[in-house]
Amino acid sequence: MSKDLSLTTKDKTTKGKGCSNENHQRLSAGVEDKEMDNLRKWFSDKLALGLGNKDLMEKPKVLHTLDLDGIVDYIKSGNVRNIITMAGAGISTSAGIPDFRSPSSGLYSKLCGFDLPYPEAIFEIEYFRKHPEPFFAMAKELYPKTFEPTPCHYFLRLLNKKGLLLRHYTQNVDALERVAGIPAEKLVEAHGTLHTSRCINPECREEYDRKWMTEKVLADVVPRCEQCKAVVKPDAVFFGEPLPERFRLVEEDFPNCDLLIILGTSLVVQPFSSLVDRVPPRCPRLLINHEEAGNEDPVMVVLGFSCGLQFHGADNFRDVAWLGDCDEGCYLFAEKLGWKEDLKSLIENGCQSEAISTVETGAAGST
Repeated sequence: MSKDLSLTTKDKTTKGKGCSNENHQRLSAGVEDKEMDNLRKWFSDKLALGLGNKDLMEKPKVLHTLDLDGIVDYIKSGNVRNIITMAGAGISTSAGIPDFRSPSSGLYSKLCGFDLPYPEAIFEIEYFRKHPEPFFAMAKELYPKTFEPTPCHYFLRLLNKKGLLLRHYTQNVDALERVAGIPAEKLVEAHGTLHTSRCINPECREEYDRKWMTEKVLADVVPRCEQCKAVVKPDAVFFGEPLPERFRLVEEDFPNCDLLIILGTSLVVQPFSSLVDRVPPRCPRLLINHEEAGNEDPVMVVLGFSCGLQFHGADNFRDVAWLGDCDEGCYLFAEKLGWKEDLKSLIENGCQSEAISTVETGAAGST
């Protein structure tokens, strides 16, 4: 992994829209496989490049069918023991926490009143240092008054209860995974957390809990350190800041992954989005999302390399997209696995009291 573990985005848009499917259409659409193979060979000969991973060229039979049923059969085969899950804001929207890129309801769509150079600037550390006001004006949307995990969160806990979850990587800073009862050692909060905050003065760095920050946010004031009067920033990772040290677990986790499940993310923020390419070449990858995301790079396709998720074309043997509401997808997934009552029980009973207590007291800090 690159030593530069700072948070970046693939592109900056003026309208705050997410990853467009139009920009990620497979370049080979409408081109016969023979013509594409000839084109790849030409590039390989001219540029002295290999044709990609030999394992991928073999097109192994990993899934019986390239749909949710194929993933279910794969899990039921008994060969799956190390599932990695990756999640974005889409798994928390039914809890009342908006995502970022939905055209009408996402956070970026609500920033028209601020004089921002582009929507993502509100989460850039250098912009925040000079202009913290826009972030805190918008922060009410990020600090829900109640903590209520969604069915997606409980499905993730169920995977762990079944002994199948190797690790859960989340872009979310709401800590609802913790509230749902997923053990801290199973979590990598890649973009930090809102449950603690710190003074941005490097000589101070006074820490504050969620209750203190929530009171300031709801009072419509920019939080100031009680010790030095500098701005206090949540421990969420902004663009341009280093990722948590725990993110380095990627190095040991992903080579051992035998099923990758991606939920509720547009896969446009780096380096999180590139994690889909770090699993072994025969590892199935399932996307549960409202729309396709993380589609393979057209240029790399021409060169014969695998980069991103591949849902279309004759050479797909492992990628599955279930498109729709994330909660509905998890309900259906559980039902097909024979876990319907298990999931229902977790949702009805909620998480254990000690998990709630941990989060509410602000002890669930950045990992």
